[in-house]
Amino acid sequence: MNDVCRILQIRYPIIQGGMGNISNAELTSAVSEAGGLGTIGVGTMAPDEVESILVETKRRTSRPFAVNIPIQVTPYVEEMASLVLKHNVPVVSLSAGNPAPLIPRLKEHGVKIIVVTASVKQAKKAEAAGADVLVAEGYEAAGINSHLELTTMTLIPQIAKAVRVPVVAAGGIGDGRGLLAAFALGAQGVQLGTRLIATKEAPFHEAYKQLIMDAGENETVIVGRSVGRVRRIMRTPYAEKLLQYEKEGVTLDEFNQYTSEEHHRRGALSGDFSEGFVNAGQIAGLIQDAPTVQELLDGMMEEAKQQLNQLQKIFF
Repeated sequence: MNDVCRILQIRYPIIQGGMGNISNAELTSAVSEAGGLGTIGVGTMAPDEVESILVETKRRTSRPFAVNIPIQVTPYVEEMASLVLKHNVPVVSLSAGNPAPLIPRLKEHGVKIIVVTASVKQAKKAEAAGADVLVAEGYEAAGINSHLELTTMTLIPQIAKAVRVPVVAAGGIGDGRGLLAAFALGAQGVQLGTRLIATKEAPFHEAYKQLIMDAGENETVIVGRSVGRVRRIMRTPYAEKLLQYEKEGVTLDEFNQYTSEEHHRRGALSGDFSEGFVNAGQIAGLIQDAPTVQELLDGMMEEAKQQLNQLQKIFF
């Protein structure tokens, strides 16, 4: 059992990334039941909506799961922390903001803390603040990313060298080869987002899943650079609109409206790609099927072992 599995009390060193307002009990519980750490992302949802998902997740699984609180995104930071304690959630993932003020309160109640970082500087600060596990996310990842745009392959070894707490790699990982590569770079686990969209349990629109499975290597696009709000999404008609808005000088407030959770849900839940967007990482080009979550996680672990055996023949 490596440090990530020991600390989080999970079988496989595989974590679900927070998915904001499209988070749901079905996929979260499926990841936990399969041996990973399922995650409910609170996004901008109201506390009662998040609590409903929490209750349903607990009904579906008795295994550990996490709640992701994006600090500068949700207007309900304190309420979300209270929900975590009320429902005895064992793990909290903190992202998009300074985690330091929240960590002591949560750790007093035995909650394990994951902090999502995108640079060595952020990682060191998060470790000093009391993080138990760090997620180091490269800009290959889906959704909102750091403006630094550091790749996973360059970021992981630098952060792993700079901190003592275990590091989880995120961005561009979707199979056993990626898992093994992350470990070779110094990580002790991986975080998945896009790969979990294309699974049987994920209750997203079939058009979204098919879009990912049909994607080539260059069919994601970065929007928001012009306003300092970097986000990786699938190239769709709505994505083209966003790029055009940027060429026309869109303001940050306008861009935030165009990329609101309402537009996110339109794309992911309704399959409306003309008025809604869908997040996707660069790993989309590698995804060609939609297995069950159990099949995916088992397969990743087995593939990593097989690949390691092949490498041993080469190097030893």
